[in-house]
Amino acid sequence: MDVDFNGDVACFDAELLQIPELSPLALKSNPDVARKLFDQWLSLPETSPVVKSLLNNAKAGVPLNVAGTSSSPKAASSNSLPSMFPAGSAPPLSPRSSSGSPRFVKQRVGPSTLGSPLKLVNEPVKELIPQFYFQNGRPPPNEIKERCLFRINQFFYGHLDGLQIHEFKLVTKEICKLPSFISSALFRRIDVGCMGFVTRDAFVDYWVNGNMLTKDIATQIFTILKQPDLKYLTQDDFKPVLRELLATHPGLEFLQSTPEFQDRYAETVVYRIFYYVNRLGNGHLTLRELKRGNLIAAMQHADEEEDINKVLRYFSYEHFYVIYCKFWELDTDHDFLIDKENLIRYGNHALTYRIVDRIFSQVPRKFTSNIEGKMGYEDFVYFILSEEDKLAEPSLEYWFKCIDLDGNGILTRNEMQFFYEEQLHRMECMAQEPVLFEDILCQIVDMIGPENEKYFTLRDLKGNKLSGSFFNILFNLNKFMAFETRDPFLIRQERENPSLTEWDRFAHREYIRLSMEEDAEDASNGSGDVWDETLEAPF
Repeated sequence: MDVDFNGDVACFDAELLQIPELSPLALKSNPDVARKLFDQWLSLPETSPVVKSLLNNAKAGVPLNVAGTSSSPKAASSNSLPSMFPAGSAPPLSPRSSSGSPRFVKQRVGPSTLGSPLKLVNEPVKELIPQFYFQNGRPPPNEIKERCLFRINQFFYGHLDGLQIHEFKLVTKEICKLPSFISSALFRRIDVGCMGFVTRDAFVDYWVNGNMLTKDIATQIFTILKQPDLKYLTQDDFKPVLRELLATHPGLEFLQSTPEFQDRYAETVVYRIFYYVNRLGNGHLTLRELKRGNLIAAMQHADEEEDINKVLRYFSYEHFYVIYCKFWELDTDHDFLIDKENLIRYGNHALTYRIVDRIFSQVPRKFTSNIEGKMGYEDFVYFILSEEDKLAEPSLEYWFKCIDLDGNGILTRNEMQFFYEEQLHRMECMAQEPVLFEDILCQIVDMIGPENEKYFTLRDLKGNKLSGSFFNILFNLNKFMAFETRDPFLIRQERENPSLTEWDRFAHREYIRLSMEEDAEDASNGSGDVWDETLEAPF
């Protein structure tokens, strides 16, 4: 072959070599390989006629037709350059992902430098992501919206001026699906101008257009009760709910003649709600806490149950009666305040002086009475709920803070021994066989099974069914002795009603005892005998 090539192979476009089996980028990055391949191509027998034909055409002024540059398929096939590899003998390329591959990175959407019509790469279709965040809540679907509007029109038909507050309860119950005693709070939330009535348009604007329709019931109640400028509920926000409950619930009608006890009942319910639901204990009940608690379920139960005493969570009148009477028994001067000497008499002197001192040091909870050395009614509610149900998480946290003298989050041997010493002394005074602290400590370790036997953490106590006995051993002698004797009757009661809490059982027993004493007092007064409080048996 008499064709000479003296040019620099590296300066050629690698695509001119027409080697589909190799990447152009690989040829450009390896000039020696490209040179050897080009020399081998020139040595092929079928290459010489093609090159001579191209040279003659170039001398004659005929346009060059390199493969891919001619629009004629025939020309393209006749002048196509031979491949380096025989047909079917090319090795397969290794599979590559589209991301990071040079073959994909160097793709061009326009025509190549040779003018060959490359296929345009289709741009990926942009997926339309639907809106998933709505500042004021997700708008209701049209079907639900239309159904709700139809129901609204039925309730407001014939009331062009709107509904008054006593007529609004059915709307709250049937359309909003909320407890009926939320009605007055919802009414006043819509009637911002205090006009005394709510029109159809005002209700639709608040409930439907305000997207309240699609919110869960906890968010609905939270939004209705809270103040507009706050992100939490306070105790005052529950007052209109309790007033409505007292005015309308059939199980509380007997209290309507005694407004003072209505107020005390409402206060007690609110204190119990914040004790169990407001886990941070700061008086600010958040939406997260409301959703995690069982208050909404208790509200719905109270709305459906005519016997309020069957609503054991928060609303039971019998539970209020027990709390109030126990407070009244201790508050001898009836100034609605309790001091250390009053509290030490609780449970027939069950508590030690050292634990009472810790309570009045306000370590577990700061008093709301704002009087030095005095515990108010709200403080007593927190105390009695903690004392009578030591398996509840608020109770465990309450007593853990009392025993944790240095506040480092662990209960050490020395801290527990400090409180048990008084228990040991009381056993000796009562002629009971004393149990040494070393023996008690071994028993406690077996009961709780802490991660580290040298100390106890709050995590060790939570979820353990014997955590209440752990604290009773340290500062409540009566319950400690009861735990040691293991009354079979009480054990059988617990097995028969596993859903009842320690507080539920205590309140039931105390209510029976208090009601029997009241009946005896009434019988004594009816027979003409003078009741002497000094003869009353200690509790």
